[in-house]
Amino acid sequence: MIQKAKLKNKDFTLSEKLSSLPHLPGVYLFKNEKNNLLYIGKAIDLKKRVSQYFAFSKNHSPRIKVMIEQIADLETISTKNEIEALILESNLIKERNPRYNVVLRDGKSYPYIVITKEPYPRVFVTRRVLNDGAKYFGPFTDLFALRTSLKTVRDIFKIRSCNYFIDEKSIESKKIKVCLDYQIKKCDGPCEGLISQNKYNEMIENVEQVLRGKISSLRDKLQIEMKNSANQNKFEDAATQRDKIKALDVYINKQKVLDLKMQDRDVVSIAKQESDACGIILTIREGKLLGKRHYFMGNILASTDEELIELMMQKYYSSGVEIPNEIILPIEIESIKSMSEYLTDLKNDSVKIISPKKGDKILLIKLAEQNAKLLLNEYLFHKIKIKQTVPHVLKSLQRDLRLEKIPKRIECFDISHFQGSETVASLVVLENGKPKKSDYRKFKIISLASGEVDDFKSIREVVFRRYKRVQNEKLNLPNLIIIDGGKGQLSSAIESLEKLNLQNIPIISLAKRLEEVFIPNQSEPIILPKTSSSLKLLQQIRNEAHRFAVTFHSQLRSKRTLETELESINGIGKKRVKELIETFGSVEKVRHATTEQLSKIVGEKLAQKIILYFSDNEQIEL
Repeated sequence: MIQKAKLKNKDFTLSEKLSSLPHLPGVYLFKNEKNNLLYIGKAIDLKKRVSQYFAFSKNHSPRIKVMIEQIADLETISTKNEIEALILESNLIKERNPRYNVVLRDGKSYPYIVITKEPYPRVFVTRRVLNDGAKYFGPFTDLFALRTSLKTVRDIFKIRSCNYFIDEKSIESKKIKVCLDYQIKKCDGPCEGLISQNKYNEMIENVEQVLRGKISSLRDKLQIEMKNSANQNKFEDAATQRDKIKALDVYINKQKVLDLKMQDRDVVSIAKQESDACGIILTIREGKLLGKRHYFMGNILASTDEELIELMMQKYYSSGVEIPNEIILPIEIESIKSMSEYLTDLKNDSVKIISPKKGDKILLIKLAEQNAKLLLNEYLFHKIKIKQTVPHVLKSLQRDLRLEKIPKRIECFDISHFQGSETVASLVVLENGKPKKSDYRKFKIISLASGEVDDFKSIREVVFRRYKRVQNEKLNLPNLIIIDGGKGQLSSAIESLEKLNLQNIPIISLAKRLEEVFIPNQSEPIILPKTSSSLKLLQQIRNEAHRFAVTFHSQLRSKRTLETELESINGIGKKRVKELIETFGSVEKVRHATTEQLSKIVGEKLAQKIILYFSDNEQIEL
């Protein structure tokens, strides 16, 4: 039965919305009665694609059937073409994380080698890929290959290893001196201007070629330079170039050749088992396997191989990695043309996507598929093992607190304030006995008057707010709630749970002074032995909650103190402080802003006052 949904104060039925859908590319969003997002999808033709969900079909998976029953509203966003729809869908899924979309997770946080965007770039290893204009090479799944690549680069090229920011200004100021690397001829001393910026960046371009796997052309270039140096009787330079060629040859011989045609290409494959899948992308450069990236996907019952491959490619290639001119897929995909255009646009060069039926490329697909299957089996085994493994300390806690279930998920609350100001609360979470920091939460207490101190009222507020949201968003409830405090704090928390009809969740409080454990409907506390593993776990989570609350409280106090510091400048009031913070992001950035930047916000006269204030303070600090 089609339900009514409200949109812009008018009543529409879903059938009316379906009949008015355009035959255009775009993105569609399904919502339930509470306006919660269920699913985001893209379509070449919105009318045809969305109508398929509501046509009677035996092909719908149980998951999709359940989702369709919940759909009460529909929203569409039309785009100029399928490429725009592809990008918009990817961004919306990432931003809003709908319940019924496929869950895509990176297999691991793999390391990369980064070349920074600086006048004299640095080259180092990182696990964080930032949108900072730097160039990232990887990911390296083999740490030995990573170390070999970095060692080869450092042996051949005299790139700096320091962390200083070096430009013409820092060289002129002569604040940075050459280090031991210069003395042992591992660096050309850019910090003192002993190598020009152009010459240094030529060297960085060669480093980039090695990391991209473009070694043949670099080797040929060095060979020509060596012969020219020898012909000009520059035998020392010729010997240096010869040693570089030898180091490159050693590096080449360590790489596994997969493609005798020495081409650059990526090979994509996927392995599935029930509701889980693993997608993999092999990176082949000049015929050699440089690395691989894999993604684990959950909640895939209703998704085709084509959809999963498309999703993985969007995620991988939009992360700033190098895109080759050829990508090999195990199956043909309907959106091959739009995907090729999308990648061509990202690369600024032609990208060909193929799905071979015979020949040597089939062997590459089989290799990728084999790797995907191995990774998926390993992942599923680990997943089952985690489910089956319950830490002994949780069993002890279940026994000592007389709980019906093992407390696999524990949530703990703590209140922090300083002389009644900035009262805050923290929530920390343990899953299977380990902190789950992604689920930690911070709260500003809003029910207290300025200067008021009331831990009971604060606990009531934060517990109610937390579990009201858990109910609304249908999140997992904990197996045990811990409140930092005594009987009064416990009673306050129980009041909030009763209002939400969640009084069946096990809850305790832990009093600091004697480490007494209070439980509902029992006047006498439970005293756990000091050597008990249960007590140590309770202390661990209580202390973590306290640390998290105090850290948050300190951040708020520091922010307020810094903002008050700005207000102490003559002519700067709260309104101006707010404008400055909103524009620059922090007081520290205001401190380092130029007169010209400040003048745009507060005018030239006040800008000069701010500059003078901070320069005077710097002199005092010195």
